[in-house]
Amino acid sequence: MFDKVPPVRLSKESGLPGGPGGGPAPETIRAIPVRHVGRWISGVVVIALLVGLIYAFAGADVQWSAVGDKVFDDTVLKGAGRTLLISVLAMVLGVALGVLLAVMRLSKNPVTSWVAWLYIWFFRGTPVYVQLLLWFNLALIFPVLNIPGIYKDEMTDVMTPFMCALLGLGLNEAAYMAEICRAGILSVDEGQSEASHALGMTQSKTMRRVVLPQALRVIIPPTGNEFINMLKTSSLVYAVTYNELLRSTSQIGSTSYAVMEMLFVASIWYIVMTSVFTVGQYYLERRYARGSQRSLPPTPWQRVRANLAGLGRRTSGGVR
Repeated sequence: MFDKVPPVRLSKESGLPGGPGGGPAPETIRAIPVRHVGRWISGVVVIALLVGLIYAFAGADVQWSAVGDKVFDDTVLKGAGRTLLISVLAMVLGVALGVLLAVMRLSKNPVTSWVAWLYIWFFRGTPVYVQLLLWFNLALIFPVLNIPGIYKDEMTDVMTPFMCALLGLGLNEAAYMAEICRAGILSVDEGQSEASHALGMTQSKTMRRVVLPQALRVIIPPTGNEFINMLKTSSLVYAVTYNELLRSTSQIGSTSYAVMEMLFVASIWYIVMTSVFTVGQYYLERRYARGSQRSLPPTPWQRVRANLAGLGRRTSGGVR
């Protein structure tokens, strides 16, 4: 057996691998980092703008003590709780009805498919604020809600502010969730359904057991975004006199003449709620991504710990 690997020629001066003919080894390349002057300039500009904004608010006529005193006020806390309640219930209604509409939209039955398309077209084409006002003023055209043999009552007693808010937000959300669910269902390969049918599974069982569990990986991320958006959109139910966070803070502001301060309080609570659910959305997406990625990226806390550990190693090693 012949060794086809050429022998390494050593330099006569140093005994290290050299160039052709055993000459001296080439010098080590010294990499000089590129100077990014634009990054420094943009960073300084952004910091200057932030400092100017902070200075402006520090000198503004704002009673910051009132903001701190009212953040945990009982009325504000109850309003935040109602905001969270109506958002969760409206989202549950929207997801449940959205899945049904998505299945109807993909059905081969032209009647159900057309009805689902018409629903999505109407609720996506009209503003949420208008829909809330329609439910709130429904008694003007239907004074009595009469379901023969089942239920009969005055419409004003049925359409309470809570019910108007729930229907206005939930039915509108269902139109968007229908399109999200439809996209998730279409992302599943048709071979999955064909294999299920070959095993004797019905269409509905295939949808429940095979298609929808795989479609969740596509459905979960935009659903989380929709819920976070729902938390903020719930402020529109102020129009139907539902006593949620914005209405609660506005009532306090109108009586104490601290209008801007109470708007700051409402903003603080909206930011807190959306931040908490953003973290929950991140870990939920991470859980459903386990089957599609070989290795999951590190969480923010894991990255922080890794950076701290690396900093500790550099400090203990005497790196300057």
